[in-house]
Amino acid sequence: MMRTSSVLTAAIALQAAMAWGNVPSAFASDKQVGVDYSILTSPFWTAYDRYIRKYSEEMKTPILSPVNSEQDSAKQITDINNLLNLGAGSLIISPIDSAAIGPALRQANRQKVPVISVDVSPDKGPVAMVVRADNRAYGEKACKYIGENVKAGKVVQIMGDIVSVNGRDRTDAFHDCMKANYPSLQVLDIPAKWKDELAASGLDSLLPANPDVKAIYMQAGGVYLAATLQALRRHQMLIPAPNEKHVVIVSNDGIPQEYDSIRKGEIDATVSQPADLYAKYGLFYAKAFMEGKTFAVGPTDHGSSIVRIAPDILEDELPAPLVTKDNVDDKNLWGNQL
Repeated sequence: MMRTSSVLTAAIALQAAMAWGNVPSAFASDKQVGVDYSILTSPFWTAYDRYIRKYSEEMKTPILSPVNSEQDSAKQITDINNLLNLGAGSLIISPIDSAAIGPALRQANRQKVPVISVDVSPDKGPVAMVVRADNRAYGEKACKYIGENVKAGKVVQIMGDIVSVNGRDRTDAFHDCMKANYPSLQVLDIPAKWKDELAASGLDSLLPANPDVKAIYMQAGGVYLAATLQALRRHQMLIPAPNEKHVVIVSNDGIPQEYDSIRKGEIDATVSQPADLYAKYGLFYAKAFMEGKTFAVGPTDHGSSIVRIAPDILEDELPAPLVTKDNVDDKNLWGNQL
């Protein structure tokens, strides 16, 4: 991603400071952070909730009682307005719909309340900071792992919701990589919208007509893992590695359940989304903006880089490693620390 010049970087930082009222007197130091979850039924997001509460105490950054928008974008806008009405000094959110979140962002901006968008980026700002990993890399890592381990046949991609930039990034990157590098593999898509029941019904419809499926890419293991394994079991296709009939499966999330499945040979790899770092640096930026601090494009002091993804959006891109049988027991992975 292109880096900005020092002059432009300074201008961006100044523009952000002016937009959010980032001067030391702009916010009271005792303001609480409002936290909105997009969903809490996924193991990934329940882990993120635990980390939010843990780091809130460790960083002495008080939060209002978090709210769960239950994958309903209209409810999310209402929930965010309620947090603003409760006097939140900053907000940490995960947009359900990257476009529909716009009115909530503009309302927060009018009230000079900085918004930190975690895991999912809005299509447009204003937003103070996005805390996220490179989701195109998720799709590319899955593609390359499958391509290196499956030489020909059909590959199923269980997609996320394309109203979310995450779903679009992972889907587009997976398609682009497959087309460019592995033309002998045919990709079959299941639009599952981050819902396990859609993943299950999609597999139940697809597998009987395509018994030659050789691999599956799940864009969200926290939602799709159990449904996918159950569907494969129903169709007598859940055969652990290294059996030659094993269906290669790559996932995204890094939850303990995925690690257990890797150890059993049921799935082969997952990309570890940093639930712990999402919480830690979401709170870090929420607190920092309330204190009047600003940030600019460039490397951080925590092993990531801040990049400009839109004229009014800066993103701290955190690392998200691929986990396989070779490193699944690494104690540094958050999924092994719960």
